[in-house]
Amino acid sequence: MITSKDNNQLKTIRKLLQRRRDGLFVAEGEDLVDAAAANGWEPEILLRAGEDVEPELLPSSLGSGTRVVGVYLERWSEPGGDLSVYLHGVRDPGNVGTIVRSAHALADGPVILGPDCADPYGPKAVRASMGSIFARPPARADFEELQGTTIALDRGADIAIEDVQATAPVVLCLGAERTGLPTAVLRTASSRAHIPIRPEGPDSLNVGMAAAIALYARVRMRARA
Repeated sequence: MITSKDNNQLKTIRKLLQRRRDGLFVAEGEDLVDAAAANGWEPEILLRAGEDVEPELLPSSLGSGTRVVGVYLERWSEPGGDLSVYLHGVRDPGNVGTIVRSAHALADGPVILGPDCADPYGPKAVRASMGSIFARPPARADFEELQGTTIALDRGADIAIEDVQATAPVVLCLGAERTGLPTAVLRTASSRAHIPIRPEGPDSLNVGMAAAIALYARVRMRARA
């Protein structure tokens, strides 16, 4: 039982909650640790409050604290699958984690991170993925490296996402909510498409919501075909 805050494992966890290093990241909570185990991830450190460490000493980024913390080595997938998601400049870790979860639910390919994206293994992103980060680790690539049909989500496009005819593999490309995808991506993508929004509605959707809607639209279109 760890009874000192100066324990080296606790020091490592505290440092990782502030800034990741050496390819290590933290998963807080029983659901995430269980998801890691279910997908064959072995922890570098695993501490349970009341079993391995005094409960008040277990570090956490959660306001309510946590009962278990695991430290793991990050993993990266290769781009692939019939349907995947490419992100460019999505800097909110909560959105990145949410999109990892949506892709795990609806696509057979990973989330591919391009330039200027948030760290998918930061604490907030890992929590937002709800364990999907362990089942479907993300990939990394520049837009020019993507294979297959690229569909750029662009609210100024003329065609709706569910009407785009595309041959697999399909990569849905999304940028940040405010700025969208860069001009170079919009110009070179195979297609540009928008998500229909009521005229009385907002100007845009949160990128996490947009990704889920676009993924669902493509899945439904493939099912109808």
